Amino acid sequence: MVQKLKLEDLPLQGKKVLMRVDFNVPMKLGKILDDSRIRATLPSIEKILEKGAALILMSHLGRPEGKKDKTFSLAPIAKHLGELLHQEVFFAEDCIGPEAEKKAQKLKPKEILLLENLRFYPAEEDPKQDPSFAKKLSQLADFYVNDAFGAAHRAHSSITEVPKYFPNKSAAGCLMQKEIFFLSGLLETPKHPFFAIIGGAKLSSKMGVVLQLLQKVDRLFLGGGMVFPFLQAQNIPIGSSLSEQALVPKIQALFKEKQIKDKIRLPVDLVVADSFTNDATTRIVSTKDGVPEHWQGLDIGPKTCQVWKEELPTAATIFWNGPLGVYEFPKFSTGTDSIATALASLSSTRIVGGGDSLASIAKLDLSGRFTHLSTGGGASLELIEEGHLPGIDALSNVSNKK
Repeated sequence: MVQKLKLEDLPLQGKKVLMRVDFNVPMKLGKILDDSRIRATLPSIEKILEKGAALILMSHLGRPEGKKDKTFSLAPIAKHLGELLHQEVFFAEDCIGPEAEKKAQKLKPKEILLLENLRFYPAEEDPKQDPSFAKKLSQLADFYVNDAFGAAHRAHSSITEVPKYFPNKSAAGCLMQKEIFFLSGLLETPKHPFFAIIGGAKLSSKMGVVLQLLQKVDRLFLGGGMVFPFLQAQNIPIGSSLSEQALVPKIQALFKEKQIKDKIRLPVDLVVADSFTNDATTRIVSTKDGVPEHWQGLDIGPKTCQVWKEELPTAATIFWNGPLGVYEFPKFSTGTDSIATALASLSSTRIVGGGDSLASIAKLDLSGRFTHLSTGGGASLELIEEGHLPGIDALSNVSNKK
């Protein structure tokens, strides 16, 4: 991957920095339910202030559909960030226009301003609608920093267009650097044996990643809805489980390559249910026997957990993305939680990406026991699949540094 400018490379003393962050946090009635994304940006914020710069933060929150909707206001986040930093965080009730310009202009070194939700403007998500939107944002500062890895796979104005106005002056923040370091390491120089665990609801959304990983890993463990097209490809009945019949021929072609087939680890047993509810009747079936008619597979079974837990410690590097069962129902979160607990006790390099996987780790209070927890599920998968991201591509190359 091409080396990009880092925050540390910028001469910030007495300057203003416009930093894209990912403050898209879960909220209910104006209260923040989980502030981990906010906390993840603190190292960059503190570094910028230490270097004697004024800081202007910009982010999106939710899906206000290009309209000014106060239920998606970032005002509560400004207050919470101020409490975390023990200093006032000023708030602009718009992200462009006279108020934002005036507040940005008045900002002194070591002061912070948070702009209102970028997605109140349609041009944030669709830059072609109004190219002047990115230009107006760029006029607020001297340097641009991107620390929003979770949004780096989106070609939005604040991600890909604003950096164009900062030639040789747009850099990766601390969090972005950390994400690039660990995830590009997976792509370029993983320590072997390298294992990946991929779960989640739909294989179709991750097929590209699965194919890419099969070229690199020594073992690929599949859970969640990923499993059922692989069973169908072997003519194993899946009952009423999630079906993606269109993928079956592609998987059958994979199975013809012995080297690839030998890498794939499917569950040896499944927890099946008679309905898609937490209080459904359940039973455990052997995978080779398949899922009975009118039943559906909702979690990996206890024997699978046992078998996988015996094999996982032999890896030097493990990447995990996606839950291994219907995690939102406590009854079917056992497999995910069991594997999370097992991974936490290993000494290998363990990298996790994806909201539900991280939620399991947080629920079990295991967050500090992994090598790296990626803040971007979609971004981490796209980086692995494509080898680059629009938000990283847009930053200044080190070779262009003056």
